[in-house]
Amino acid sequence: MMTEQYVTTSVTPLESLNSLSPYEIDKLQDASQGGLYRLFRQCSLAVLNSGSEIDSTKLVLDKFSHFDIKISQKHRSVQLELVNAPATAFVSGEIITGIREHLFSVLRDLLYVGTEMDICCPEATPSEATTNMVFHILRHADAIRPHVKPDLVVCWGGHSIDRHEYDYTKKVGYEMGLRGLNICTGCGPGAMKGPMKGATISHAKQRIKDGRYVGISEPGIIAAESPNPIVNELIIMPDIEKRLEAFVRLGHGIVVFPGGAGTAEEILYILGILLHEKNHNLPFPLVLTGPAGSEEYFATVDRFIRATLGDEATERYQIVVDDPHQVAEVMQEGLAQVTRYRKATSESFHYNWQLYIPEGFQQTFEPTHENMSELKLVKDQPDFELAANLRCALSGIVAGNVKEPGIRAIEEHGPFEICGEEQIMGPMDQLLASFVAQRRMKINYQEYQPCYQLKPMTVEMCE
Repeated sequence: MMTEQYVTTSVTPLESLNSLSPYEIDKLQDASQGGLYRLFRQCSLAVLNSGSEIDSTKLVLDKFSHFDIKISQKHRSVQLELVNAPATAFVSGEIITGIREHLFSVLRDLLYVGTEMDICCPEATPSEATTNMVFHILRHADAIRPHVKPDLVVCWGGHSIDRHEYDYTKKVGYEMGLRGLNICTGCGPGAMKGPMKGATISHAKQRIKDGRYVGISEPGIIAAESPNPIVNELIIMPDIEKRLEAFVRLGHGIVVFPGGAGTAEEILYILGILLHEKNHNLPFPLVLTGPAGSEEYFATVDRFIRATLGDEATERYQIVVDDPHQVAEVMQEGLAQVTRYRKATSESFHYNWQLYIPEGFQQTFEPTHENMSELKLVKDQPDFELAANLRCALSGIVAGNVKEPGIRAIEEHGPFEICGEEQIMGPMDQLLASFVAQRRMKINYQEYQPCYQLKPMTVEMCE
């Protein structure tokens, strides 16, 4: 049955997950708090809604409130029953192959974390346990590729960018693809899609048939940033903190394009880690880049980093404007340094075990009004700890912008209040104001209302 907007049909896997246990099926259909149904429905809807221009999880769920997904075994094979699914996921009544693959990637990862993820030795610290968990999820998703020299470049950047910036991300992806580099992004639209699209062309020119376009998401954000169809390895991590760790453990270098609060969160995450003394000698190429006209954007970001984390932090990245060729050259040389370092230290090519990630970057941060108001945004702490707290503040703003629980919390209690010292709040206000002025907070920027209030306070008041 098919209407103008919706399709009701059944879908079976192409290769993997041909069978499930009755326990797994019950877990996926369990709508209680301990069940997986709500997450499974939300993530599946996000995959089926690929190409959407709605970047609010709440609006997506409201628009497709009649969507449902059921799971069954037919002749001992898995079958998904889709009810009122977005018609854009189908061609002539048949589901698009890449979207079918993404559906079963969602099923694979949610089941693994929800029913089987109990892998940790009693002697492990909480930090080691988290890193171990991230590794096992990636390995189970077949994202760990031993015996392959470092070639995976993580690309971060905004989902809400204009055509000029999007075209630039494609050019950078194209140049990196010509050099045999593979792409990993947050899997959504905008700067997450462009590098993959560019790399597909150059990979085709170089006759690279096994190009990797890895997309890493998490349940809270996936509906607002539906996976783009180019992704051929979709991985769903349990939360934003494990998603970020997966990027830096699996990837070998990072390119950052212009973006909003989410991109700033990612920049603070990697800089905070690299600022820790245990990572001072660890090579990790980091390039910030955009097209002509993006100079002021990067100047604003650079000023914010200098004002909050200090000049040392700026030494860990390079800014390149309007030169895709140079970006690719810098990244290729950076990956060569990574390869030499890992050979010299007997580190694996496929997972960066040596990178030290402080617990403050791994602990799950719940962006409630109380937690946001209690963040320690003062200078009297190590730079990497300040970076971790700033990262949480921006993560909360992202939640208030696009994630369902954050949007509902703002509707019920008003904007988040973020307090800190003036020498931190001032630069943060300038940074966020520039994102709003440049229309980087949401796709439907005309309707944007800030979900936050910055409150400069003395150290004593913040304590």
